[in-house]
Amino acid sequence: MPTKGLSLLLWVFFVHLAGIYLYTRGFLLTRLALSDINSCDDGSCKLAPTHKRAVVLVIDALRFDFLSPHPPEPPSPYHHNVLRLPQELTAAHPTHSFLFEMFSDPPTTTLQRLKGITTGSLPTFIDMGSNFGGSSISEDSFIGQLQAAGKKIAFMGDDTWTMVFPDSFEPNMTFPYDSFNVEDLHTVDEGVIEHLSPLLRDRNAAWDVLIGHFLGVDHVGHRLGPDHPTMKTKQEQMDRVLRQVVDLLDDDTLLVLLGDHGMDRKGDHGGDSDHETSAALWIYSKGHQLLHPKAAIPPRLLTTRTFPGASVENRQIQQIDLAPTLSLLLGLPVPFNNLGTVIPELFWHDKSGRDYARALTLNTRQIKRYLDTYRNSASGGELDGVWDDLERIWQTVNFEATAKDESAQWLAMTAYTRQALAACRMLWAQFNVSLIALGLILLVTGTIAGVLLYLKLGTLQESWEGWSAEVKRWYVTSMFSGALLGYVGYITLSRYVKGVGLVEALLFGSALASSLVVIVSARPSFSAASLRLLTSAPLPLILHALAFASNSFTVWEDRVVTYLLITSIVPSVLIGLTAPTSRLRYRILGFSALFAGCVRLMAASTVCREEQQPYCHVTFFASSSLPSPPPLVLALSVPVALALPWIIKRFLKISQSDKGTAAIVLPLILPGTLLMGTAYWVLEHLDSSEALDPEWTGTLRFVRTLCARIAFSGVLFLGYALWWLVTLCLKISTDTRTDSAAPDRPKREVTVIGFANAYGAPYAIFWCLFLGLVYPATQLTGQLVLALATIAVLAHLEVVDSVRDVRGLEAIFASDNPSAILQQDGLQPVNIPLRFSEITPLALLAVHAFFATGHQAAIPSIQWKAAFVLTPTLTYPLSPLLVTLNTLGPHFLIALAAPLLALWNVAPLPQPAADVRVRLDAVRASLGMMLYHAALLLSSAVCSAWLRRHLMVWKIFAPRFMLSALTVVVVDLAVLFGVSVGVGRVSERASKLFAAMNPR
Repeated sequence: MPTKGLSLLLWVFFVHLAGIYLYTRGFLLTRLALSDINSCDDGSCKLAPTHKRAVVLVIDALRFDFLSPHPPEPPSPYHHNVLRLPQELTAAHPTHSFLFEMFSDPPTTTLQRLKGITTGSLPTFIDMGSNFGGSSISEDSFIGQLQAAGKKIAFMGDDTWTMVFPDSFEPNMTFPYDSFNVEDLHTVDEGVIEHLSPLLRDRNAAWDVLIGHFLGVDHVGHRLGPDHPTMKTKQEQMDRVLRQVVDLLDDDTLLVLLGDHGMDRKGDHGGDSDHETSAALWIYSKGHQLLHPKAAIPPRLLTTRTFPGASVENRQIQQIDLAPTLSLLLGLPVPFNNLGTVIPELFWHDKSGRDYARALTLNTRQIKRYLDTYRNSASGGELDGVWDDLERIWQTVNFEATAKDESAQWLAMTAYTRQALAACRMLWAQFNVSLIALGLILLVTGTIAGVLLYLKLGTLQESWEGWSAEVKRWYVTSMFSGALLGYVGYITLSRYVKGVGLVEALLFGSALASSLVVIVSARPSFSAASLRLLTSAPLPLILHALAFASNSFTVWEDRVVTYLLITSIVPSVLIGLTAPTSRLRYRILGFSALFAGCVRLMAASTVCREEQQPYCHVTFFASSSLPSPPPLVLALSVPVALALPWIIKRFLKISQSDKGTAAIVLPLILPGTLLMGTAYWVLEHLDSSEALDPEWTGTLRFVRTLCARIAFSGVLFLGYALWWLVTLCLKISTDTRTDSAAPDRPKREVTVIGFANAYGAPYAIFWCLFLGLVYPATQLTGQLVLALATIAVLAHLEVVDSVRDVRGLEAIFASDNPSAILQQDGLQPVNIPLRFSEITPLALLAVHAFFATGHQAAIPSIQWKAAFVLTPTLTYPLSPLLVTLNTLGPHFLIALAAPLLALWNVAPLPQPAADVRVRLDAVRASLGMMLYHAALLLSSAVCSAWLRRHLMVWKIFAPRFMLSALTVVVVDLAVLFGVSVGVGRVSERASKLFAAMNPR
């Protein structure tokens, strides 16, 4: 049952959600997509087509160096000079064949890049979220122009195309395949090959443009990395397909081969590193030459770049340049929202470049028309800062159009189109300062209210429940009153404040009014104790929050957190050094050393973000380019899965609380769950590394899926059911004794084993069962990290328990009756309040575990393999939930342990005072965990807003803010789950059992 005080945590959660919503609405804006269509009845906006047909082949994640004749040194035998046909034909037919490196605007996910390729427009930061559920493209596009011209489009491959262009392809020539099953390396590619060849062989087939999208290279990268023999096999297959396609091409068909994005060194993508944004483009015309043999293209029109690690420059273009180029080559108007520039080599059909001049003129006028339309739209104010520069360059274009120097004319038009692109790249970084300010106000007032609530609850004893009920009435009433005031404010000010809608006004008014009421209700009394609490600043939290003001500290946060985490236990160590008894001294120092050792071992697991190179070495995987577990991890995985439940049992045995439910869960259910979770990833490694013959692939897939399902089912349907029915970890025995003074009246004696930890042990089992859910969703190295984190949590609990014993002794020695120490239960009357310094190590441990389980505050660190733990294909909602569990599970798990600080080794007598105190401290511990992460969110939000014009805002600060926002939501949900279900059930059963045992 929910415990009293849960409503306070729910209210804090509401304020956090309101602040996050308003801030993100102002900080992460989507761009305005104009619905205008570029068309002309007289043909003035298009050119005569160079080819009647086109074959567009997309090899997903085809990085430029995979095709380059000059790859980085030393070349990889697995992905360099394997797909050789493009470089061979380019060398043999330089006027018919062209190789380019394309810059793919981040986020480098397939959906966003297809939008850029077909529309010529730019994505926004939060567009990536729609990659799992693509929405159709409503703006003008290359595909839309084909349809308007009556062209017929055949398609086969990645079903993302059919999501964004649902009614664009010929029904009898459309063959989509599931795009998210990264473990399937061949089905999509074989399906494309199966349908591609017959359409090419049939000269009478009724298609004008044929699109094929291969996924094998991308899936090999995700699953195995680029430096794997399977990548070579896959590229060899693609080379054979291309040779077959070229053989079947007729002279009037243009061949376009491209990658939608690249991949990083370990085969993932989504971010903005050099390897992720580098995509290959090969254009080949079998019949008509595209470039005149004597063409003299001005070098300033041809941008070049040297690929990282290579020694020879290559021709580079923007990926969105494809949209105007393909449109004009096929005799279509350029899409209205296009910001790309035509590729000179493909239009220089004569020596003087007349066709190129015509194409560039149409391209430039289209971009000018787009900017004028955008300028006159509701979002036109975003161009205020650059409009004068754009107009000045446009005047130069008009002036140069009358000059005889054609080269100057081309350069002026190119300068205009590129300046327009640079300006519009900033549009998605425009901010609604009003919403940002409202969000920050809520985050600030919500954090202040949370701090005052934490302090107020610390000063209350048995009366805390009555006070909570009273303040609940006040803040609930103020939420409705604030919403009403927000509505009035919206009606009054909406015409003056842009971007703030009715929902935002209601949400802001409700959250702000209730926060102010809580601040007033929980205001501290200025006593010596209150002032001491207010001035005892949590130094690790302050340093952690201040780190977000620096891009360097943010990039190296994984190292900073390790230092802060070790530092956070220094106060406990100092207390241990001066403990009054040797037993307490050894316990504090010993368990502190165990905690520090676990933290240091966790820090040995690292993944590196791009900004950390070359000073970072990947240890989470076998190497930076091979996403498989290191050999040592493989050797330790099974022993650790078997040993961890035994270690947990040893900790519970200290207080003799390894009875009851613990006696079943720890030796039976939890080892089986962890072992099945480990077995899944070991079998996955055997499958992906091709350690066994290919005929074992289906068997391995079936067995490992079964292992994962057994693991999750064991926890959900057996573990939690048992815990709910038999919650307490006690062994109760009765004995009848005969008193020599009254032999005819025997006495009944009840022995309760596990009494000292009657609250903490059952909650620890509740927590361990959730560990059993996170464990199978985590890769092998991450599983070792979770095991170390579990030991660290238990060690910290023992440290906190011993430190409280020291403080209890000191309190008795300082009291008027120090001889109470000699009496039985002499420490019982002393209440040692929960301190924020005891919560800080757990909060930092959650962040540390996030980094150590192979994650970073960067999109490429997402471990997509987790999506297929329970099913061999992408399945909603299981796949997104598993990725979330893999990514944010460590935060949820450690936050779920916060109530243990209040429950660990707390005797359940006298009742109901002990129960009231336990529930109070559980709420305070949970609130403290929420406050730590809310403070990080506030700092990240303030720094992101202040540095929103910083060069690295979208690379470093915005991703860290998004991680902070997600973390706060996850932590809040974790403590709500823990307090409502875990603490509620334990409190109910313990209070009911021990109420009859109160001493008389």
